[in-house]
Amino acid sequence: MTNTTIRLTMSQALAKFMTRQLTVIDGRTVPIFGGVFAIFGHGNVAGFGEALYQVRAELPTYRAHNEQGMAHAAIAFAKASFRRRFMAATSSIGPGATNMVTAAALAHVNRIPVLLLPGDVFANRAPDPVLQQVESFGDGTVSANDVFRPVSRYFDRITRPEQIIPALSRAMQVLTDPAECGPVTLSLCQDVQAEAYDYPESFFDERVWVPRRPRPDETELAAALAALKGAERPVIIAGGGVLYSEAAATLRSFAERHGIPVMETNSGKSSLPHEHPMNMGSVGVTGSSASNLLAEQADVVLAVGSRLQDFTTGSWALFKAEGVRILGLNTQVFDAGKHRAMPLVADARVGLELLSAGLGTWRSPANWAETAHAAKRRWLGAAKAVTDPTNQLPSDAQVIGAVARAKGSGVTLVCASGGLPGELHKLWPAGAPGSYHMEYGYSTMGYEIAGGLGVKLARPDHEVVVMLGDGSYMMMNSEIATSVMLGKKLTIVVLDNRGFGCINRLQMATGGANFNNLLKDATHEVLPEIDFAQHAAAMGAWSRKVDSVGELEAALKEAAAIERTTVLVIDTDPLISTEAGGHWWDVAVPEVSVRPSVNAARKEYEEALKGQRL
Repeated sequence: MTNTTIRLTMSQALAKFMTRQLTVIDGRTVPIFGGVFAIFGHGNVAGFGEALYQVRAELPTYRAHNEQGMAHAAIAFAKASFRRRFMAATSSIGPGATNMVTAAALAHVNRIPVLLLPGDVFANRAPDPVLQQVESFGDGTVSANDVFRPVSRYFDRITRPEQIIPALSRAMQVLTDPAECGPVTLSLCQDVQAEAYDYPESFFDERVWVPRRPRPDETELAAALAALKGAERPVIIAGGGVLYSEAAATLRSFAERHGIPVMETNSGKSSLPHEHPMNMGSVGVTGSSASNLLAEQADVVLAVGSRLQDFTTGSWALFKAEGVRILGLNTQVFDAGKHRAMPLVADARVGLELLSAGLGTWRSPANWAETAHAAKRRWLGAAKAVTDPTNQLPSDAQVIGAVARAKGSGVTLVCASGGLPGELHKLWPAGAPGSYHMEYGYSTMGYEIAGGLGVKLARPDHEVVVMLGDGSYMMMNSEIATSVMLGKKLTIVVLDNRGFGCINRLQMATGGANFNNLLKDATHEVLPEIDFAQHAAAMGAWSRKVDSVGELEAALKEAAAIERTTVLVIDTDPLISTEAGGHWWDVAVPEVSVRPSVNAARKEYEEALKGQRL
């Protein structure tokens, strides 16, 4: 290591450092940063904006239309890359920065790496208060960017140019660590962005980051093996960690060798192909009847790479067998030990390999596999019944069936919020690992289109299909224009149920009146007739409104020949959801009410609470 230095601004050092970080994928060394999404303003255009211009050939900068949307796209890129690569997003100070906070929370919940680089106020405070500065009457160190602290795995405010050296080292450790992984926020004071410093040349040496695969503690491994060998009705819950560990093939081999049925979370769906005989499908609140039947009877639950959130566990009322034991195979000890689980802290792939070796020729009882196969056959029949077309106003399930028939399981399906995640979790026939891209940890309305763009940037050779409701479309749609501008084609299907149909159904299920969810039930003088197809066309997309699932299938085939983003809109029924499968979800109902329907719902709620596993 030499002591030579190079004089750069802090922004130039940051950009140069990013170009020197590498990883290895399929034997090829590639940049670990896939690019930077940027909306420039007075807090970042002169400093970091100029630095990005200087490295544009090595580190592409993408112009977006909404700061939250561009951060969603960056997050989707990382998720579609199984966290092996990631992106950065930079904004001005003030509203540009705080627009990214929702995305930071999304990445924090879902354990997804993203580097957020919001501009900040002047470190020297000479021109205070600057435009868009949030002032605290009692704390001179506070800025709007402090709201990133609780939703960042690592937060730092750069008030001196040399501080970027330890800050970036720590940032890369967090972004690439399987246990700590999540959003990093480096808040860049705008005067410091332009300040120069003599940086060590060694700071810019190339570094290759490869996944860390921690091995389990021997005592924990022995306890897990003993639990599995004693099991008569074991099941596996496959979470997102299976995909991030690139352990899908290992999981498949493990399930086949030891005869253990697999059920998938929303993040883990596509860990096994839909048609695999050991794949029982979705689990929990939005679970298939096959998975939930087995989960209720299971005596050992091996949760691989799952946060075990309430939708997965049926608000911890799904596992009903006396003495059921949960094995938490996870890189993060926080997740591995949830609800008194037996922790097995390790990489998913390594953990499954060692468990399989320790189990040897052990298999679950033959009658357990027979129970699983019979349950799956019944579920597939129920799923076909709800996805087949009818002449009525179509349900979400019928639209899903149309898209699946037209596109098959080879596409990458993107969704995030509303009623569609539940239906897609149950009904979408996912194929290869990563072909099902659902953001349901934070259930962020507006993620879908921006997320689709991020997936397309990560997988340019894959066909990306985005499905979303009219509510999500209204919240965020501007990255349609970005996808057109970048030449990254998305196929977008908008299901228009004229409001927030999912929450309206939940409102009804908890005894509430139809109020403020569907457009017709909200305060209004005029009901809007929103033409989503024309709106999308105005942003450069090829679009069409269709009147039936048959027309949708035909339009999807026609759209395949179109080279730019396509948007297809279909009216759907807001009240229909798939009745087969599913499980109770803990949504608190008022303890007292003047309305009999609420009181009745409260009694049902209190009865359901008795099944929770504390």
